[in-house]
Amino acid sequence: MSTVSYKDAGVDIDAGNQFVENIKPYVKSTMIPGVLGGIGSFAGAFELPSGYKKPVLLSGTDGVGTKLKLAIDSKKFDTVGIDLVAMCTNDLLCNFGEPLFFLDYYATAKLEVEEATQVVKGIAEGCIRSECALVGGETAEMPGMYKEGDFDLAGFCVGIAEKDELNRIDKISIGDTLIALPSSGVHSNGFSLVRKLLLEKLGMSLDDDFQGKPLKDVLLEPTRIYVKEFKANKDNINALAHITGGGITENLPRVLPDNFKAVVDRSKIKVLPIFEFMSKHVEVEEMYRTFNMGVGMVLVVNPGNVDAILANTDGYVIGEIAEGEKGVEFI
Repeated sequence: MSTVSYKDAGVDIDAGNQFVENIKPYVKSTMIPGVLGGIGSFAGAFELPSGYKKPVLLSGTDGVGTKLKLAIDSKKFDTVGIDLVAMCTNDLLCNFGEPLFFLDYYATAKLEVEEATQVVKGIAEGCIRSECALVGGETAEMPGMYKEGDFDLAGFCVGIAEKDELNRIDKISIGDTLIALPSSGVHSNGFSLVRKLLLEKLGMSLDDDFQGKPLKDVLLEPTRIYVKEFKANKDNINALAHITGGGITENLPRVLPDNFKAVVDRSKIKVLPIFEFMSKHVEVEEMYRTFNMGVGMVLVVNPGNVDAILANTDGYVIGEIAEGEKGVEFI
């Protein structure tokens, strides 16, 4: 009777070992003070930084949704890792947390070592931009669970904040100014609609030209990470809203007190060309409750601090806080 190996069942241990060797330099490039040990242990260890009066750990997890499908179809794997980190670390900022370390989960039917290496290279780049460390991860090769060629990603981030700084809602006042920090593109939300409209309904190809760039490069532009801007300006910020799925319409109210509304002047929003193009085929309200429309983060700022923020970022004013039913009023 012939024997059967794990490789015969679809899992290649040697490929997994080669993958670990490939990613070691990328993981090492993210090391920051606080990391204890290195890759290969059973758990990642991180020493809490000093200087906090009442330190609180924050955690966040996310994925990149069907943007992965575009990456797979276009064979472009070096940017979605940045997206993965961005979706987690940007969320921590909204609770005034600074990222400390990150872990990833990569699951696939068959491990393609070079493709996976490019993904982790992107994750490492996202960690560098977020000033946090990649301390661990899991690679799962699961034949029968995924179609060949497909993979999925999940990310997990831990950060730290002062307990007294967690509640941002109490910091907001009537008359506060809303400042938009631009997005880099579609970021990592709404791609089911993007694919339905552009690739199915309009019959576009990922290689089509869009204003001088291949469409795939426009759509796969990685999510902007706002950690450095936050750290440089946190003393002048009352609250932040990360504009992800749900757009400005759904995300900005999450930081508002009851009976406060955000009044946003649509004419002041610097809408990106890709959203202007899609707006010809999608209702305006649907666009604003699905996509970021060119705004990746909204800062709520005292009027007296506006000039300092504008001088230190690429932000611009889009509205203010007023009395009224909690929500967003577009004018």
